[in-house]
Amino acid sequence: MRFVHLGFGADAVDYASAWQEQRRIHAARFADEVPDTCLLLEHLPVYTAGRRTSDDERPLDGTPVVDVDRGGKITWHGPGQLVGYPIQKLPRPVDVVAHVRRLEEALIRACAEFGVEGSRVEGRSGVWVLGDPVEERPALGGLNLDFDPRLADELFDPRLNGPEYAPSNAGQRREDRKLAAIGIRVAKGVTMHGFALNVNPDNTSFDKIVPCGIRDAGVASLAGELGREITIAEVLPVVEKHLRDILENAELLPRAV
Repeated sequence: MRFVHLGFGADAVDYASAWQEQRRIHAARFADEVPDTCLLLEHLPVYTAGRRTSDDERPLDGTPVVDVDRGGKITWHGPGQLVGYPIQKLPRPVDVVAHVRRLEEALIRACAEFGVEGSRVEGRSGVWVLGDPVEERPALGGLNLDFDPRLADELFDPRLNGPEYAPSNAGQRREDRKLAAIGIRVAKGVTMHGFALNVNPDNTSFDKIVPCGIRDAGVASLAGELGREITIAEVLPVVEKHLRDILENAELLPRAV
């Protein structure tokens, strides 16, 4: 696995440029002109929407959104977030779930090195920090959780209901919160797109959308969970180490049919 650092900090990469570079390497990998390659970078601020994104999950204020060809729904990328795009040839028929699980495992191991316990949530991809049991969480807006509108209204819109329901405040509510999002595409047996790990971003950027289409949980960051500053520079080599270990040493098998 070859790792390529595209740009961080002042050299953060705009989304269109990174997407074009992904497509270039994807074509070269399919043709066996390059080895498996993982692009690592920070993006300039951008909202991107996967194929399953619905209109009621997008920003209400008309903020531009880039529609992309990956799976999943809408998310935000920007400063303080480590993004990785593994472009890897897999045996066909491709086991997409196994690929996602490998990315999750690498990120869970990396977060553990910093003292943050990442977990999986059944039916929801990515790496999560688990919240308290519902009955132990604080009441919202002075109301008992029995009256939490999200429990009775499938179309509850956190974008319209103030900071107490904002995805960025899920930690204060002691709810499940996503630390790393994963959304991929597989074409011609080669993966693209990948993961976004929240290291120290301004998570209020997620409050304009319904992140990943999930209304009853929120977002987290390593800095927020640790209660201290942490930088991309600290996290980058640790994530790269675990990605290399997992992706290079995995037994790649076709999906059972």
